[in-house]
Amino acid sequence: MYDRTITVNGVAKAFAMTGWRIGYIGGPEWIAKACNKLQGQITSGANSIAQRATIAALEAPVSKIKYMVDEFHKRRDIVLELLGEIDGFELNIPKGAFYVFPDISAFFGKEIKGHKINNANDFSMFLLEEANVATVTGGAFGAPTCIRMSYAASEAQLREAIKRIKDAVS
Repeated sequence: MYDRTITVNGVAKAFAMTGWRIGYIGGPEWIAKACNKLQGQITSGANSIAQRATIAALEAPVSKIKYMVDEFHKRRDIVLELLGEIDGFELNIPKGAFYVFPDISAFFGKEIKGHKINNANDFSMFLLEEANVATVTGGAFGAPTCIRMSYAASEAQLREAIKRIKDAVS
């Protein structure tokens, strides 16, 4: 299986390096060379600071990132608890990364504060305009009735954002 196994990964989620846009591949040399040729034609090179940070992250013992895993777990639980207090948010429990993906289809067909909500895009725009909270619609992720919300922010920021959401939809 070694010659038929390809691993593709990145550092954003495992090492809390959101926005750094560093990924890597491990596999047979012929595959890696082909991927390198393709990647070199469609993206620009990663900056040297991000490259050095990635090396440090990958070489560090797992114990050095355990605190971030614990912190994101805590933030996830806070976000789920607070969103669970808002009627119309159907929640699942994410197992990784730092996003919640609530189904907000209960708001479809409704009008809130003069905003007609027909889909997740309308709901995201409503939250941006009325609550000053940015979300991403779920359509790009195959879930058009959902929005994606990051919890890669401070606990205080998360509490404030969800308070604003709650105020906007109530």
